Amino acid sequence: MAEMLKSYDPRTGEFVGEYPIRDAAAVADVVRSARKAQTWWAAAGFAGRKRSMLSWKRHISRNAVELAELISTETGKPTVDAAIEVMLAVEHLNWAARHAERFLGRARLSPNWLTRNQSASVGYLPLGVVGVLGSPNNPLLSSMGAIAYAMAAGNAVVFKPSQFTPGVGTWLAESWAALGPDLPVLQTITGTLDTSAELCRARVDKIAYAGSEEGARQAIEFCAPTFTPIVVEKAGKGTMIVHVDADLDAAADAAVFGAMSNAGQNPAGIQRAYVAASVYDSFLERVVVQARSLRPGADRRASYGPMIVESQVDVVRRQVKDAIARGGRAVVGGLESIREPYIEPIVLTEVPEHALAVTTEALGPVLIVNRVTDIDDAIDRINRAGQGVSVSVFTRDVAAVEEFAERIRTGVVMVNSSMTYATNPAVPFGGVGEYGQGHIHGEAGLREFSRTLAITRKRHRTLVDLSSFDRPIRHLRLTRGLFRLRHGRF
Repeated sequence: MAEMLKSYDPRTGEFVGEYPIRDAAAVADVVRSARKAQTWWAAAGFAGRKRSMLSWKRHISRNAVELAELISTETGKPTVDAAIEVMLAVEHLNWAARHAERFLGRARLSPNWLTRNQSASVGYLPLGVVGVLGSPNNPLLSSMGAIAYAMAAGNAVVFKPSQFTPGVGTWLAESWAALGPDLPVLQTITGTLDTSAELCRARVDKIAYAGSEEGARQAIEFCAPTFTPIVVEKAGKGTMIVHVDADLDAAADAAVFGAMSNAGQNPAGIQRAYVAASVYDSFLERVVVQARSLRPGADRRASYGPMIVESQVDVVRRQVKDAIARGGRAVVGGLESIREPYIEPIVLTEVPEHALAVTTEALGPVLIVNRVTDIDDAIDRINRAGQGVSVSVFTRDVAAVEEFAERIRTGVVMVNSSMTYATNPAVPFGGVGEYGQGHIHGEAGLREFSRTLAITRKRHRTLVDLSSFDRPIRHLRLTRGLFRLRHGRF
């Protein structure tokens, strides 16, 4: 009998369900069947794939309440937050299905003066089978950011959900199968870290990973022996800059929501706020008031739920303890706020840039508010920390943002908002450095799961054929003369 993986509600510890732990042989069988399905799926073309994916979208939408309840049960997040996650995932599915042909379809290329006798085009073809390794923090949304775009590009997908949220992954594959497609374009395999490793070793054509820094390194290591390319959406949170002219009420609201929503377990959230000295005290007062009004719990009135992964509680405890030991000050909460599986809001100030809460992966309802002298100081701190996920800038001088945004080593800069870019399917998600291993979402996300195929065709003979040994000297002289007219002395 196959070993089973058990799922529990992190709020209560109650048993939710059990799912098979797939071994190497089972994973190999699933990948083989996916290759057969992919041939059919690729042949369906953009129009056929669009019809099927939009049907799937409607099926998910009709059953959104059921799915939201399952997400809430496996993650502990409030049902309203789970419902928002479903809605955002459906928007990404809809966008990918409707825009794949526009960005991946074959397009004609303009010739230059030497190749006027040729026509050329470029198109994007599916890779084959894409393996997706899911995250427990937003088990539907983070996974759909790869699944929908890979499928729209013509790939079959084998989805390995987090071992903490296997039910969500199983539901997703079953919802696709309920539409009755000819072959299993989307399949889910459940299991542990060993199952993830087997998927990476199964010679799929690409892996998309979302999750912790440690998990990212492991996934890269698993893919290395087979040279399997990998897209990494590493956990961690972004940063906020509050300029002297910012709307402080809006900035404080965005900072607290970005830091505390989903118990601080959003990769697009806020870890640190760097605030101009002249408005620092006013901003901090607003943050304190808002943070103190929040309450974690399991009831409908709770602001957010528990930590989904139990071990993350100890990570937060170490970061807070280290920050205070290094001279940081807790203005809301502190170590006493950690009451497993919940963590009440914690706001820290004057935290040194070398503290663990700044330099290591941050997942938890903790917000660091530090004073800076000016924009240059804030940018320097962000770049030195290297947490290149996203940066929110609050300022009324919107026109000036583009200039200094280009100096920040990050993938996304948001003006007067936080986390909103993750809600726009057209905006690519990806960072720099350790966060820069590929993209999901948008045009970049579609092409991430495609291969380029360029086609050139000779239409007629040209006066000067440079791709032949039959090149009369007078033709070469003519070519050099034309070159000088276009580009200068040769």
